Amino acid sequence: MNERTPVKKAASAVKKSAPPRAPVKRQTARRSPAAVASKPVPVVKKTAVRRRSVQAVVPEPAAVKRSYNFLSAVGRRKEAVARVRLFDKGSGKITVNGQEFTKYFPTFDLQYVVLQPLKLLGLATSVDFTAKVLGGGKFGQAEAVRHGMARSLLLLKPEHRQALRTAGYLTRDARVKERKKYGLKKARRGPQFSKR
Repeated sequence: MNERTPVKKAASAVKKSAPPRAPVKRQTARRSPAAVASKPVPVVKKTAVRRRSVQAVVPEPAAVKRSYNFLSAVGRRKEAVARVRLFDKGSGKITVNGQEFTKYFPTFDLQYVVLQPLKLLGLATSVDFTAKVLGGGKFGQAEAVRHGMARSLLLLKPEHRQALRTAGYLTRDARVKERKKYGLKKARRGPQFSKR
């Protein structure tokens, strides 16, 4: 044991007496402008890819005037989306998916919902509407049409904003069906409890 102890001390003494190492400088990717200019840069030739381009000759339209005399807006409710067009010089005709709105929405409640913004502003006989509705049920579609009609009426006359906003016809109703959860029957309805 006595022989090993001095060797360990000598080794530790050598480590302490050795000068500290200088940090090694790593070469950075940046080069000075002079170094870049002195080295020749290899030129890579780009080969052109030949493409056959077929230019179709399209005749210019012969002075066709497309006058879009309508204002369009989109209304939404639940899963229903209604694309509504307002024709400002009309007689109060409302068409939904190519049908008279009284046929498409057969119940009085649905018809009342659709006519609400027009009755509020007193424009029931002065504008025409066409609407294309997709998705959802009948009530959601009726409220989507109402939302789209209110938005298009706002485009026609911005001064109606206060009346439409107060009635709530400009607000997108964000209430949608809540998703079902696993372990439950529906979104929140749990399975029936059985004691035994």
